[in-house]
Amino acid sequence: MMKHSVDAPPATRSFTRHWSAILVMVLLGLPGVVMRLAGYQPNPIFDAAVFGIAILSAAFLLSWAAETAEMDISQGLALAVIAFIAVLPEYAVDFVLAWKAGADPSEAERGLAIANMTGGNRLLIGVGWPVVFALFVYRSRLRELVVDRQRALELVFLTIATAYVLLIPLRQSITLLDSLILVSMFLSYLFFTSRQESEEVVLVGPALAMGALPTRRRRWLITLILVFSAGVIFAAAEPFAEALVAIGERFGVSEFLLIQWLAPLASESPEVLVAGLLAWRGRAAVGMGALISSKVNQWTLLIGTLPIAYSLSAGHFAFTGGLPLDDRQREEIFLTAAQSAFAIAVFANLRMSKREAILLFVLFASQLFITNEQVRIYYAIAYSLLCVVLLITGRRELSPTLRAAWDIVRGRPDPARERPDPARERIEPG
Repeated sequence: MMKHSVDAPPATRSFTRHWSAILVMVLLGLPGVVMRLAGYQPNPIFDAAVFGIAILSAAFLLSWAAETAEMDISQGLALAVIAFIAVLPEYAVDFVLAWKAGADPSEAERGLAIANMTGGNRLLIGVGWPVVFALFVYRSRLRELVVDRQRALELVFLTIATAYVLLIPLRQSITLLDSLILVSMFLSYLFFTSRQESEEVVLVGPALAMGALPTRRRRWLITLILVFSAGVIFAAAEPFAEALVAIGERFGVSEFLLIQWLAPLASESPEVLVAGLLAWRGRAAVGMGALISSKVNQWTLLIGTLPIAYSLSAGHFAFTGGLPLDDRQREEIFLTAAQSAFAIAVFANLRMSKREAILLFVLFASQLFITNEQVRIYYAIAYSLLCVVLLITGRRELSPTLRAAWDIVRGRPDPARERPDPARERIEPG
């Protein structure tokens, strides 16, 4: 049976400020929705401010809903749902780009859908993971982030997906057969994630106020917040990305780089913000778990939906045909898959060190604007070699991770209690 607890306040304590915080976030999110529905976008700077604030407010709401939802469903499934909602902007942008590629062959040659997908994936690991680690170190003064045993299953699925995606650059297109395999992989991940054992939930802040509600009212409120947050993110992400691209164009930045980096910076911001907020509140392991879940989501469902959008727009549905890939796009996929392999090796022992976090960021930042084909291949090789080195040096710690994943698949409970986030005990809740 799932355990949960709510920090019980004195009977006279009021939750007014917590409910006020929830209301403020809702009100901050509404202008973005209204502007999108009304088609009112006066100038890029104003648009970026309004839509950016809307995304930020939705991220706060999602972080509170994620914590409260753990009272009713497993932590793994709660994170998977939140990750799916947070990654909606990426789906929206990539779906539109893949649709345009199917309708116009010249759009397919530009490769913007692949640029956006690979940029988003690399940003998630190269920036998102180090940011959560930095917040963890700042708040806890510890130098190693340990994630829960439950993350073992996600890492195994991420490994399988990465191994599969590494084969895609050997072909000329991403096909509907790839869609079938990758989407099935994501659905299997959701199924097994829902069976995970959850840790004890200790709620603080607005999540505490929601958790104190009667069960039926609490579940309805969580559902409404999730739906509202998804609506805000879906409405605000694309115009926010467009505003950033327009600002970038004023400074003469190329369209490919804008789509690959600035647009994903907008679409990835909700999930990074949610994870960062969890880390700031002393739940860095859960925040990192949310980012790992987002990576599984993007590396399976997101890539799998690209050929579907392309085929629907093009009007042909052959399993052997699909979204075409040129040399540049294959290089981008290979580099992104190599980075993913290195990131998996980092967490193969369910922990991340300060040196590994710095290495993830430096390797990403140093190749950010490099367009030379040969240099990108060198970076991919460097990621691959580092992955091998980490796996060899940490080979003795691989077995416990694989056993933990296998236990979750078999539905076996954890023989020992989950390892707590070491930072949790050192941070005052609030």
